[in-house]
Amino acid sequence: MQLGMSLAFTILMRIICNLFWLSCLVVCGAGVASLPPTNELPFDYSEGLLWVRVEVPQSVRPLNFLFDTGAERSVLNASTAKALGISGGEKIRVQGVDAATTGRWPVALAAKAGDVTLPANYLSLDLSRLAASCERPLDGLLGADFIQGKVVEIDFQSHRIHFLEQKSSAKTDIDLPLKFSGTCCCAPARINGGQTQWLRVDTGCATAFQWVTADAGIPVDSQRPAIGLAGLTISQTRTTVSLGGKEFEQVPTGLHRRAIFAGESGLLGNGLLDHFKSVTIDTKTKRLVLFPLSPAEHLR
Repeated sequence: MQLGMSLAFTILMRIICNLFWLSCLVVCGAGVASLPPTNELPFDYSEGLLWVRVEVPQSVRPLNFLFDTGAERSVLNASTAKALGISGGEKIRVQGVDAATTGRWPVALAAKAGDVTLPANYLSLDLSRLAASCERPLDGLLGADFIQGKVVEIDFQSHRIHFLEQKSSAKTDIDLPLKFSGTCCCAPARINGGQTQWLRVDTGCATAFQWVTADAGIPVDSQRPAIGLAGLTISQTRTTVSLGGKEFEQVPTGLHRRAIFAGESGLLGNGLLDHFKSVTIDTKTKRLVLFPLSPAEHLR
């Protein structure tokens, strides 16, 4: 299966570069609160990202959150917190890739998306640089803490996120193990026929694949600057990515010399995940289940 260098990839590179910084949040002492099972919530798939409309008592306007499994914690934009009149939380240092800032934890927020109750506590953080890359207001992120202890099915066809009791029993040829990196999940893949490497399953990544490699012999298509991350330029190439028994050829790939996250080999983003009908992240049994599109669905 081939993935060409799409227009979305070209336009949205600036977004994923900003998300790198946000997806590696390290918050000392931030616990993960368990949430009761829920059914589903809709999302708008736009800009290569999963947008969720969030309702809060303090606002008549629905808030715009990104569903971002690559972020350790759920985040409330500091400017949104101020506009809502929400304060509190202790000042804490938040360390990212080549950057550090100050946030506040915990910031309490009673939020729902449809009938789904969202986390009660958020990290308040300035998201202005990321928001500047988006076509709509950005009020926060629903991070990996939101799906801990859950079985989550992301249906790219119906644009709904389902919360299941257990993963589907339907047969699929792609059922992969997961391992945790903090609260985030990593899945195994083979790149260009090489050895198995572990990639973060990152719905906050608008592009297909970001790869950490020291191989200087890989042909480079171009160099793209990272907006909002001083001094970082991402080389672009194409690779063959194998997930289970399925191969994707000519996958647009960003190249990185240094690890984005310690012990991980890159990011598996929406530009590749959306080539499946649905993606199930089972944090209970630590499995990633990918259901391919049918031939008829491919033609739509």
